[in-house]
Amino acid sequence: MKALALQDAAGDTSIIITADTIGTPRWFNDALATRIEQELKVPRERFLFGNSHSHSTPVVHGCLTTMYGLNEAETKAVENYTKMFLEKSFTAASEAVKNLEPATLDFGKSEATFAGNRRQFGPKGVGFGINPNGAVEHDVPVLRATRADGSVKAILFGYACHCTTPGAGPEVSGDWAGHAMANLEQTYAGCTALFITGCGADANPNPRGSIILARAHGLHLAGAVARSLTAPMRPVKGAITAGFDRADLPLAPLPDRAYYESKLQDKAPAVQRYAQDHLAKMDRGEKLITSYAAPVQVLRFGNAFTMIGLSGETCVDYALRLRRELPDERLWIAGYCNDVFAYVPSMRILTEGGYEADFSMFYYGFPTRFAPEVENTLVNKALELVKKTATP
Repeated sequence: MKALALQDAAGDTSIIITADTIGTPRWFNDALATRIEQELKVPRERFLFGNSHSHSTPVVHGCLTTMYGLNEAETKAVENYTKMFLEKSFTAASEAVKNLEPATLDFGKSEATFAGNRRQFGPKGVGFGINPNGAVEHDVPVLRATRADGSVKAILFGYACHCTTPGAGPEVSGDWAGHAMANLEQTYAGCTALFITGCGADANPNPRGSIILARAHGLHLAGAVARSLTAPMRPVKGAITAGFDRADLPLAPLPDRAYYESKLQDKAPAVQRYAQDHLAKMDRGEKLITSYAAPVQVLRFGNAFTMIGLSGETCVDYALRLRRELPDERLWIAGYCNDVFAYVPSMRILTEGGYEADFSMFYYGFPTRFAPEVENTLVNKALELVKKTATP
């Protein structure tokens, strides 16, 4: 994990932490935010945690637990790792605040092209593959912090794509995002490079299947960032304003007990565990959730750009729609921020079906899919915060 602390001329400090991890759950982010607010005096709306969503990283306790089926020893190891991860995340934030120094900020954009829409249509419906006609975000937003002596102190950059290049190998890796950061830090000596994922829930790297390809994509992305840094950039001036709230995302009507009982016979162990968990909740008299309060955050960097941090695994439609809704805003739209709780499908994906709409909910332990209103609910909350953070 890495942290970037930014203090504007008014003395307000904002912190962005980025981490090579598949995701962090609500309890993790809430605990970290509370400690940052109490000890570093940085309010919740000014702290953003971005997950790279690399599938080649250690498990975090409470994120995708149903999927893994860990035994007792593995569960203990995960809990110990997560405690260390949480402590080091706070340390990174604390060190960033301690090491504040005069700097100038500049914003720019470039493009990368290795992401491909992965929702491939066939006789049996929507499966995994490469859909050449599917929507993809190619934008690579870049924020540069330059020291008074002209050297680059930090580079924050983004891209909308899954970090799933190596496949099922044993390597622990930050995938292409990690390799891109390493390439930039080697090129710009003394710089810290940080990566924040976009709305890439329905995008996969293409091609993929080896660590060599992860390195190649990382070099491709680092080159895109470098192109932005060598072109004219937009100075970031003025205050950094912030907003944070939660959008109550509705679920579809809950299925009956027979639905979960039928899943006990599924060939996938994760689905069996899912069914057992929900049947046990019903036996205990627990109410199954009917909605989820998803964090939404906005950081407005003067008149240079506005960052919208969405939680969960958001698909490309959210980025495309927010750009349509906010044509006069210069946007940086991020996903996987503050709480990776489930896939958040758009209305289109809910209509089409497939992994992002349905099967993924087994892995995340949700009792059913999201309701059609989910897209408007999330977008409207983002629009509300963008308006709230606008300066007169």
